[in-house]
Amino acid sequence: MAMINVSGTPHAYDLVVAPSVESPCTLVFIHGWLLSRSYWQPLIEHLVSSYTCLAYDLRGFGASQPAGSQIPWQDTLSMPPTLALVASDRSGYPASAPVDPLQSSSPIPDPLTHTAPQTFTPAAYVQDLAILLDQLNISNAWLIGHSLGGSIALWGAAQLFDRVKGVICINSGGGIYLEREFEKFRAAGQQMLQFRPPWLRQLPLVDLVFSRANVCHPIARRWGRQRIIDFVAAQPEAALGTLLDSTTEAEVHKLPQVVAQLQQPAYFITGSQDNIMEPRYVRHLASFHTLFGDCGENVIEIPDCGHFAMIEQSGQVADQVRSILYRHGL
Repeated sequence: MAMINVSGTPHAYDLVVAPSVESPCTLVFIHGWLLSRSYWQPLIEHLVSSYTCLAYDLRGFGASQPAGSQIPWQDTLSMPPTLALVASDRSGYPASAPVDPLQSSSPIPDPLTHTAPQTFTPAAYVQDLAILLDQLNISNAWLIGHSLGGSIALWGAAQLFDRVKGVICINSGGGIYLEREFEKFRAAGQQMLQFRPPWLRQLPLVDLVFSRANVCHPIARRWGRQRIIDFVAAQPEAALGTLLDSTTEAEVHKLPQVVAQLQQPAYFITGSQDNIMEPRYVRHLASFHTLFGDCGENVIEIPDCGHFAMIEQSGQVADQVRSILYRHGL
């Protein structure tokens, strides 16, 4: 794990380079709500032989906490030592020189002096991503986002079209605002966020509950433990802010417009048994993109899979990612 300052907040990231080939692009992995970069580890292990991979924690989640915060996530999963991490200097910044923001096609604030407004919409997180890409000198990226991270990836493609060449959304869809359902969802989310004591991580068998939630078949208990760690560690403002800011009627209705205007390719991987983002909602959002065609050509449905496709079916997801990238000459 390395750290870098983005808009006044330390951000944790893993930048893993392809060991023996020149990567045609960098795959940037964006996690979902109340999660962290850890869940990308199995997928990155499948892909790193051919592609440089960047996984990072969103502002307020995982290890990307405000300076001076308590750090309850120190036993979080990390990349295995067999994967080559890009070296960073002792300040936490990459050894390579950062891109001059003045040379970028989109203006980026100075990450050392700029304090980001505490908004938590997908578009706001794209500004963090833009600074991160500049600091790490990444100019040719495909974004791979899970759930909320998929929305951020789509917004990223729209706003950073000079650097983002394509998007792959995993368990991510939407674009339909059902007022009563969204009110229930927000109320349940707010209630859940009120009970996150640190000792929850030590409670016996809680990891079993988390390893069975929102998946088709139980996942390994280490992932259940990781979900508890990330659930407890999420900064309250970020946890609540992303819940509320990303589920307003206006925000939900913007997403199909974003997808419809994308010039880059956008693909959607869904789990057949996903009870959080059902395949029909994934197809709905995907249908606004030109690649959808007449029969959903940019949608891949994985059988026996719930809301954590990159954990539940990492091999199949990796195969689909490779196939998509190969289709575009990568």
